[in-house]
Amino acid sequence: MSEPRVLFVTSNRIGDCVISSGMIREIGRQLPGARITVACGRPPAPFFRSAPGVERVIILDKKKLAGHWLDLWKQVVGTRWEMVIDIRGSALSYLIPARRRVVYNRSWETGLRKVEMVSRLMGSETPLDPEIFLDDQARAEAAAVIDPQLAGRAGPGPILALAPIAHQPGKSWPADRWGQLVERLMAEPRFAGWRFMPVGGPGDRPPATPALETAGDRAIDFVGKGDILASAAAIDRAALFVGNDSGLMHVAAALGRPTLGLFGPTEWWLYGPWGPKTRTVASNETRGQFAPIEALTVDHVFEAVLALHDAFIRAGAAGKS
Repeated sequence: MSEPRVLFVTSNRIGDCVISSGMIREIGRQLPGARITVACGRPPAPFFRSAPGVERVIILDKKKLAGHWLDLWKQVVGTRWEMVIDIRGSALSYLIPARRRVVYNRSWETGLRKVEMVSRLMGSETPLDPEIFLDDQARAEAAAVIDPQLAGRAGPGPILALAPIAHQPGKSWPADRWGQLVERLMAEPRFAGWRFMPVGGPGDRPPATPALETAGDRAIDFVGKGDILASAAAIDRAALFVGNDSGLMHVAAALGRPTLGLFGPTEWWLYGPWGPKTRTVASNETRGQFAPIEALTVDHVFEAVLALHDAFIRAGAAGKS
């Protein structure tokens, strides 16, 4: 009997791909030996190159008149799929042959965290924890940037990763405040000798510049230095992560890094980072009420970073003594 073929249509957004990444191993549990084809946007595509069971990644570059869906249909219609999973709820899922279809629709949005929603979609009674499938290539690319920047400096120092970017309006904490936050942390004894590493894509340098300039010779510049999996490998080198509500925030949480997510006028209780080592800080921390992210003060974020440190760095050090 041949291995079952599975088509997994996932998001063009990094964060949504991370949130639904637990589906990959669940496919293998439900269909041992499954050969998985993933269709996704270009930015998150590297996530799947070393994911278990994935034999092909089809990149969906958006085209006029939904031409990208037609292109995908042409590539997959000739295969008899054991299962089609579509978290984008597209019509394509009903236009190709499949024994079973798992298709997301808005009726699933009942106030559950998104990880829980996609888990129920797959019929899992327990949450399917997000996972990042790092490979040697990504780790090598991260090391090629980080290690030379550490060389020759006094002491290796733990790394605090920062993601001062978000690609949706209203989600980005002002760039100058990231510089102010780094300045406060550099003067804080808990962070003596620490390095500060902004992470982002090629277009994210302007919001990262104040943090980089403030950190000076204690900065590690990982902005625009590689694809998303290389950025994930860089974050995996960090002891702590602080970032806007963004895909990189979800990456850090999925890697198990102690993660602080900054939120403005979005539902932090639904879209916050997932995992036991995560925290959020919001401009309005009353559920159902919102304030612009500009209302989130440096003092508030600074105190939240100290609390994150004390919960996972200081407490860990105490446990080893």
